[in-house]
Amino acid sequence: MLDPHLADLRKTYAQRTLSEADVLPGAVPQFRVWLDEALQAKLDEPTAMTVSTVSEEGQPSARVVLLKGLPDDAGFLFYTNYKSRKGQELAARPLAALTFFWPGLERQVRVEGRIEKAPDSLSTEYFQSRPRGSQIGAWASPQSQVIESREALESREKELEAEFAGQNPLPRPAHWGGYILRPHRVEFWQGRPSRLHDRIVYELAGDTWRLSRLAP
Repeated sequence: MLDPHLADLRKTYAQRTLSEADVLPGAVPQFRVWLDEALQAKLDEPTAMTVSTVSEEGQPSARVVLLKGLPDDAGFLFYTNYKSRKGQELAARPLAALTFFWPGLERQVRVEGRIEKAPDSLSTEYFQSRPRGSQIGAWASPQSQVIESREALESREKELEAEFAGQNPLPRPAHWGGYILRPHRVEFWQGRPSRLHDRIVYELAGDTWRLSRLAP
């Protein structure tokens, strides 16, 4: 049965167009153009992206994290706990998908690729640039694991604050660091009227990006 409160929700997309002539030959440089436009538009959380992974049993899972860099215009960088659910799934299957959605610009970007760990030096540099509270939090939280209570987590935070008193920045925990997704497929989606959206996809063939238009 249709829920009329949901079934009748719709929006006409008509802000912009997207053609093959509009885009750069490289997928990540083109993404940077769109990201810069999202930043300039002052959208809420323009670097937020859904990271999707798959378990050894084939069960997909997804969560929102923040993009923290575009290394060498050839990858997408983010940070997390290596022992988290996503970290364990990436250790077993180093493939992932990213999804960016910028409703204020009526745009979506979908990225698929292979995951590699970021260099330790890069992870340490970023970790030690974070606010001290975030550094403590990375030490305190056994991410994705069942915990006894909120109070137990806060108690552990206080213990670590005492343990690391006088240290600034903190050492980076071995279980925390960066991942770089090296894309082999990137799709740019621009909303259009009548659901006839523009979709331009980049697919990596050797060292060259091949561009195609997809039906909406």
